[in-house]
Amino acid sequence: MPDAPPDGYVPARMLNEFAYCPRLAYLEWVQGEWADNPDTLDGKFVHRNVDREDRRPVPVPGESADSPTLHARSVRLENEALGLVAVVDLLEVDGTTVTPIDYKKGEAPDLPEGAWEPERVQLCAQGLLLRAAGYTCDAGVIYFSASKRRVTIPFDDTLVARTLALLADFRRVAAAGTIPPPLVDSPKCPRCSLVTLCLPDETNLLRLGLPAAPVDDSATRPPGAGKVRALLAPNDDARPLSVSEPGARVGKSGERVVVELKGEKLAEVRLADVSHLCLFGPVQISAQALAELADRDIPVCHFSSGGWFRSMTTGLAHKNVELRIRQFAVAADPPAATKLAAAFVAGKIRNCRTLLRRNASDDVTMTLNALADAATAAERAESVPTLMGIEGMAAKRYFAAFGGLFKEATGFIFDGRNRRPPTDPVNAILSFLYAMLAKELTVAAQASGLDPMRGFLHVPRYGRPSLALDLAEEFRPLLADSVALSLVNTGEIKPEHFVRRSVGVNMTPAGRRAVLSAWERRLESEVTHPLFGYTLTYRRVLLVQARLLARLLLGEIPDYPAFRTR
Repeated sequence: MPDAPPDGYVPARMLNEFAYCPRLAYLEWVQGEWADNPDTLDGKFVHRNVDREDRRPVPVPGESADSPTLHARSVRLENEALGLVAVVDLLEVDGTTVTPIDYKKGEAPDLPEGAWEPERVQLCAQGLLLRAAGYTCDAGVIYFSASKRRVTIPFDDTLVARTLALLADFRRVAAAGTIPPPLVDSPKCPRCSLVTLCLPDETNLLRLGLPAAPVDDSATRPPGAGKVRALLAPNDDARPLSVSEPGARVGKSGERVVVELKGEKLAEVRLADVSHLCLFGPVQISAQALAELADRDIPVCHFSSGGWFRSMTTGLAHKNVELRIRQFAVAADPPAATKLAAAFVAGKIRNCRTLLRRNASDDVTMTLNALADAATAAERAESVPTLMGIEGMAAKRYFAAFGGLFKEATGFIFDGRNRRPPTDPVNAILSFLYAMLAKELTVAAQASGLDPMRGFLHVPRYGRPSLALDLAEEFRPLLADSVALSLVNTGEIKPEHFVRRSVGVNMTPAGRRAVLSAWERRLESEVTHPLFGYTLTYRRVLLVQARLLARLLLGEIPDYPAFRTR
């Protein structure tokens, strides 16, 4: 993210964003969000020369340059009266007149004004700063890299008035503390770097009051709702890197993460391909690797040898303080917290019911009916303790039927849920997978600007990612339970993959690798979103749900739409 300006100073670049999309400017300026995409990276490449610091002095106002025309690169300007700050890409000094030159990566548009309004406003803000510093500045230039063309933009009274009006509007919106609504069906959204965080079409769909259920007929949408476009990439190119070999060491070599064991290289992965690093048991990591991962906002998740999610090492905390303030306020409001917790619990119970309905060979009608009633009761619960009671009874009914889903020939027996430590192989698998799910949602919550430790259903406890556990509820049957069922029934995991200790059952390293492999396959499998209609991986779904929760906490959507499959 670009360097922060002095307190109270608005960057000229932010006026560009505000004129383009007020919501984008708010996300970046007030909430501190930033993400690169191909367009922003191309822009950095175009600026690679002009962004170099230039030590040549710029003549003071009223003095002529020593040479007929002087060029100074990356000139920083700020003015307290205007409350503006800018870095001029290139400053051209000709006698006593100065001209700011702004570099843009695209082609010059065919417009009477010579450029789009956001670009002209940003350039005019630079001109106002130069005038405030005492220079003569009547126009600026935008250099469009793709067309290799200079376009002169006069700083006339109309443009100056528009720039100052936008500056005042931006300050008002930022001070109000209410994020502007998303653009509706805008062609600007697909190429926006923050589209995966903004969720414009998804937010518009939910705030217009459509039910949180599959929508098949676009005719039922309110006017202006449009179709939810697949603006998110179905999957992220980066993947988790898990290291579980006892005694292994993780280091860094150039742009790569290197895993070694006793001098032998086990793996080598590009840093750009790592979404987060998972270390199981006695695995070491070098200070250089840890620092590089922190600088790149790549979390390092630490697990016990048995798979207990112990901690997470990250860089500095997410900058979205506003969202965390709202999160803590809702958590401290019992009715609001209960409403959210009810959505998590009801979503979980309905997904448990779906898993049983799809996989049971015996008659489980009574259990299905009981779970349907429990989900309805959860939605009507008026307190978190009541919810916990409903969830506990539903879980008891669910797990009583869950054991019947395993094939007898596998030799695995499940008589009910137990943990800390698990006393049978199936529970060992479930505990491990629940830890993996909590890890994924801790990472997703952190990436969305939420505090993973402050939940709404699970009571805060030292070191426990309560919010991640809240978000995990609806995904336990869809991801963890279904993976455990598949592992056993397909024979991918066998009794010899477990060892019995005096107090419980643990997986062998080979067993853990088998479970991790199946888990990753499940997260990479694609699913059609039941509400938005586009296809994405389950790992991407986890991130979308965390960001929908953020949209709810910020007051943009009325209800949290739990992810439910049919």
